[in-house]
Amino acid sequence: MKVTEHIAQANGNTQFSFEILPPLKGQDIKSIFDNIDPLMEFKPPFIDVTYHREEYIYKEQENGLLKRQVVKKRPGTVGICAAIQNRYKVDAIPHILCGGFTKEDTENFLIDLDFLGIQNVMALRGDAVKTETYFTPEKEGHEYANGLVQQIHALNDGVYLDEDLQNTSKTNFCIGVAAYPEKHMESPSLDSDIHFLKKKIKSGAEYVVTQMFFDNQKYFEFVEKCRKEGITIPIIPGLKPIATKRQLNLLPHRFHVDLPEPLILEVIKCKDNSEVKQVGIEWCIQQSKELQKAGIPVLHYYSMGKSDNIQTIASEVF
Repeated sequence: MKVTEHIAQANGNTQFSFEILPPLKGQDIKSIFDNIDPLMEFKPPFIDVTYHREEYIYKEQENGLLKRQVVKKRPGTVGICAAIQNRYKVDAIPHILCGGFTKEDTENFLIDLDFLGIQNVMALRGDAVKTETYFTPEKEGHEYANGLVQQIHALNDGVYLDEDLQNTSKTNFCIGVAAYPEKHMESPSLDSDIHFLKKKIKSGAEYVVTQMFFDNQKYFEFVEKCRKEGITIPIIPGLKPIATKRQLNLLPHRFHVDLPEPLILEVIKCKDNSEVKQVGIEWCIQQSKELQKAGIPVLHYYSMGKSDNIQTIASEVF
């Protein structure tokens, strides 16, 4: 079932969803199931599965030439999605990136998803790899998420890259895209962000999931600006409970989000990370309850491979 259909069938009730990371190469799927199992009591209609580009370094060889060596990879997004749908009977949503994919790679990826009966995809540009200052697309790939949305939508119309194909089948993907209540790090302004969000919607995007935020007012103001610009599709908030003192510096740096001063002060007072984790849980519970009271259709949680704090939050909200 499509995300938009799940929202329609909920009749105004707030639904619970979350996002998981594929395990690192060499690890099995048990770690995924161990994190999903405790959250199934809250009846998520769908579960997102991220896709991570490989990371690599260049090592100098004896002859002086440099050899590229892959140092980190999280394979398995398609397989994990299939396993989730088979085991839990809920919709799995794979993330599809521009980075690391040619247009042909993307088409083949989508064909595999269609064969598996997966009806939802999250279309993202993706971040620059550590060896890049700015995002660099593949030679035959998409530079921006809008082009990726266009390709997915074209496949829904039965238009493949090979124009000579006859009697092609149409896919039926519901396309999600990302948005940034505090603006994307590379964007000159929030208005510019909304301008490009509108382009993605015009190209076929049907729902939005936001970057994490810790101040609900920023989300409400962002949604209000979007509505004034004629954006009517669902805008699902992304939430993440803070869990360590290190995240006070890490989250603003990596994700370019602001942490509210009251949250910062509470974390600073903590003696250890177990206390920080509890502060993060309580803050996220209050965020969730306020959003739920406002009639938000879905609350989406970034689990980052850990489900215990998400389980505690969901038990207080759903």
